[in-house]
Amino acid sequence: MKITSDYLIIGSGIAGLSFALKVADQKTVAIITKRELHETSTNYAQGGIATVFSEEDSFESHAEDTMVAGAYLSNREIVDLVVKGGPKAIQGLIDFGTDFTRNSDGEYDLTREGGHSHRRILHASDITGREIERALVEAVRNHPNITIYEYHCAVDLITEAKVKNRRLPKNRCLGAYVLDSNSNEVITFGAQVTVLATGGAGKVYLYTSNPDIASGDGVAMAYRAGAAIANMEFMQFHPTTLYHPHAKSFLISEAVRGEGAVLKRSDGTAFMEKYHHLKDLAPRDIVARAIDNEMKINGDDCVFLDMTHKGADYIKERFPNIYETLLKYGIDMSQQPIPVVPAAHYLCGGIKVDSHGQTEIKNLFAIGEVSCTGLHGANRLASNSLLEGAVFGERAAMRSLENIKTEIPEFPVVAAWDCGTAINSDEEVVVTHNWDEIRLCMWNYVGIVRSDKRLTRALNRVTMIQEEISDYYWDFYITSDLLELRNLATVAELIIRCALDRKESRGLHYTIDHLETDDIHCKKDTVIRKTF
Repeated sequence: MKITSDYLIIGSGIAGLSFALKVADQKTVAIITKRELHETSTNYAQGGIATVFSEEDSFESHAEDTMVAGAYLSNREIVDLVVKGGPKAIQGLIDFGTDFTRNSDGEYDLTREGGHSHRRILHASDITGREIERALVEAVRNHPNITIYEYHCAVDLITEAKVKNRRLPKNRCLGAYVLDSNSNEVITFGAQVTVLATGGAGKVYLYTSNPDIASGDGVAMAYRAGAAIANMEFMQFHPTTLYHPHAKSFLISEAVRGEGAVLKRSDGTAFMEKYHHLKDLAPRDIVARAIDNEMKINGDDCVFLDMTHKGADYIKERFPNIYETLLKYGIDMSQQPIPVVPAAHYLCGGIKVDSHGQTEIKNLFAIGEVSCTGLHGANRLASNSLLEGAVFGERAAMRSLENIKTEIPEFPVVAAWDCGTAINSDEEVVVTHNWDEIRLCMWNYVGIVRSDKRLTRALNRVTMIQEEISDYYWDFYITSDLLELRNLATVAELIIRCALDRKESRGLHYTIDHLETDDIHCKKDTVIRKTF
């Protein structure tokens, strides 16, 4: 079976849906997504979206905060572009129906988060991502030129080099092979332009704030197709996820600290003052390392986030979703501190793209968390992720429309998916076992604090697991679980290899073997391409 459209968008978060809505008035669009359309990382974003809305704020201030958080590895040109494009991009979200919270004067209620020097975070209570996703999903479902394919998992990109079975000086993307999870049929999706908007890869770690879909699919597919991948060593660990035996990666928004919550040890002692002058509002990499260190030196399983001094009425009004969710676990955040631990949260590296989201492969764009635009550098500033998705969603859309105004060569004949001699598997336990082993290995050896020895050990183990996965992949019919496992293993390898290449500590990459930041030799991106 083959489906063709002008555009194929893989992923349905803020970046992918923003892109779709910008091109759909002129072109046909197919959106494929692994679960329901709304089941994205965007949907789980609590805190908000950063932009300069206040007269007391400035683009220069927002840009400098971004550079500081990114340990000055961020590309200043890209930072300025995104920061200055913020108000327009957010107005676009408002035009699509996003309802941000206003104060009693009718003005947008701006909050502050770690690393920000001003209040510049727009939010929709404490479910900002859900509100943005709701508005965009509604607009996409009502557009006649957009066709949605839920429960469809991308297998691999189709490129001209792959079709012609030879290396080309300029490779071109022709679409993707996609597994229909309901029918187990692999469908050929052909398109003039393919867009990867698949989100992050937090699932590669044992503990993560990400939803189950975050398995690094876009990065892995782009790498296999020959695109450049950059800065994968910079995995952001969110400092505060709920520590509870029955809670599955529930995030305690950074906005809670932005509104005055204090991190404390189990004995009630506040500790952030000794780590950074901004104390609890320090950038995430610093707070996560501080918590990790406090847990280790005190032998504690967690630390505590205390907001009880703000009062019950304020907490219930400002953080209703977090308050109600914690009550379900027997925690009243207005009366007791919240037990928290760090967890893998956001991939600051990804597919290397230019200022319009274009990859090195012609007609292939990457936007949102899956991409490495140069905005985040060595550590993402809080609430810049939704901003980047909205700004680059529009920039990539506009550039792609310009590109396809020119003549595009005829597509070569693309063969249907060939399953060869594959059979049904009777050893699904192999998938589960390898999955658990990768995530545990990454958590223990490639986590918040690293060493050359740990990284080398992790690479050796992941390489062995990849060999097992490869044999399994070609012997049996593919499933969505097998696809995710294959991609997780690839992403794990890329993170480890990038981490081994960076012989310094910078931002989210902290290694006990190279404790200093080395601007002379290491102030550059780590870039990896697949050798064929």
